[in-house]
This record gives sequence, C-alpha cells and structure tokens, in this order.
Amino acid sequence: MFSGSLVALVTPMAADGSIDWPAWDRLLDFHMAEGTDGIVVAGTTGESPVLRAEEIEDLTRRAVLRCHHKLKIIVGAGSHATDSTLARTHCLSRLGVDAVMLVTPYYNKPPQEGLYRHFMAAADASAAPVILYNVPGRTAVDLLPSTVARLARHPRIVAIKEATASLSRAREMLEACPAGFVLLSGDDATAIDLIGVGARGVISVSANVAPRRMHEACWAALAGDMPRARAVDATLQSLHKDLFVESNPIPVKWAVARMGIIGNAIRLPLVELERAHHETVLRAMRAAGITLEDQAA
Repeated sequence: MFSGSLVALVTPMAADGSIDWPAWDRLLDFHMAEGTDGIVVAGTTGESPVLRAEEIEDLTRRAVLRCHHKLKIIVGAGSHATDSTLARTHCLSRLGVDAVMLVTPYYNKPPQEGLYRHFMAAADASAAPVILYNVPGRTAVDLLPSTVARLARHPRIVAIKEATASLSRAREMLEACPAGFVLLSGDDATAIDLIGVGARGVISVSANVAPRRMHEACWAALAGDMPRARAVDATLQSLHKDLFVESNPIPVKWAVARMGIIGNAIRLPLVELERAHHETVLRAMRAAGITLEDQAA
C-alpha cells in the first residue's frame, strides 16, 4: 500500500506567518512532476506543532483535491494527548486521505501500555489506515517492537514510520508483525539499508529537495538493485546530513526556498537558518545536483 519515496512535506508560509496557498499548489505540482510516491501533510517537517487544526484540514483538503489518485496522501493527526488525537484522527481520516500518521505522544512519556491504548483508541476512531510514527529523538518516548506487534493486529494499523535507524530493530519488528505490515524508514541516511532488510520505503526530509533521486534510489533498492540504489544515494548523503545542521525543518525550508518553490518563512519558535550554515546546505544541494534559483551564495 505504501512504498517508495514519500516526502514529509514542508508547509509554505508568507512573511506574516499565514499559509502561502499558491506556494502549496506549486509544491504539490512539483512533487507530482518529480515522481514522489506520496506526501505527508502536517508532519514534523510540516511544522505540525504550530499549525492550527483548521489549517491542517485546509492543507489536507487542497492536497486531496489536487493529488488524489496521483500519489498517496498521508496526514499527520497525532498529538501528545489522546483526546485531541482522537478528534483530529476522526476528522482528518474522513477527508479522502490514504492514511493518517500518528506520532507517539510526546513530552508526557507514557509507558508501553499507555502507548498501546492510545494508538488502539485512535485506530478505532479512524476511517482510514493508520501509520504509527516512532521518533524517540524528538518525543522522548520509544515505541518498542513488541508493542508495535500488538498494535499491528488492529485491522487499520498497517504501517510504521520508524526513525531510530536501527537495522536490528527493523528485522525484529518485521519478524514480530503480521505479514503485510509495512515498515517505512524515518531516517534518510539509512533508508536504503533499511529497505535492504525489508522496509518498503522512506518518509523523507531530503525528498523535499531531491524528490526524483530519492524515488530512484528507493525503487532501485526495492527492485533488488542495491548497487544502483547505493550509487544514487551516495549523491544524497551530504543532503541527508546537512539538512539537520539545525532543527528540522529550518534547513530544508531554506533549501526549498533557494529552489524558488516557496518563500523562506517559518513560524516561531523556529527561526530562519543561520547565515553560518548557508554554504553548508548549498554545498549539499549542489552535490545532489539541485538547480538553485540563484546560484550566488
């Protein structure tokens, strides 16, 4: 159901912080033209913590209207609180999306049983398939493979975005989960290796900047052509690393702005990329073969 390169899409904003709707349309058109296999609306890279509920709904409706049947559409519906996660999931899952993605509840650090009950309740509320999202480096809570295996028995919980970059964990999870449960990498730098052990693709930050190459690398790996996959991915490794010189999505929004697709605006408490990092990100973009709107640094 979900495979290849799925982009964790940035949310374009005007200088006053409002959503830049013409840029949103350009962004969607860009990814359809460049071969992206799916988009994630209002994920971490989309600044979900600072988007209002009505904004996420509007972003999702517009994406469904423009991209339905052309690529997979996933929307981030998770939060730190179960009641708000259920309300978001109930609403967003009924907008024509292919799945909702639910991050582990952050900050309050629930135990595994709390995580299990949280996700089961959200899946019960959903009208669409559910993708779990485990990113302990940001949330301070880790969804363990044994809990994922329990959750995977729910008929609507069909996949996980696993951002620990652990190949041994990936193998453990795939062995424990039912056949057909989909593992997606949440770490660009190790995505090809993860596909090599059974993942079906990646939910990618780098695909905001290099969608065609991320698509090519993923599908080469899925076809078993690991030499080709690694050769393409080698051109992207600097991008995978340097898009995290500051907190995501600060560098990637700046990079996409340099491509002329969106403006360079971001909402507080995040701020624009420090000038000291500009050349680092530019070098990574050039190494990946990215055409810049203005070649001057």
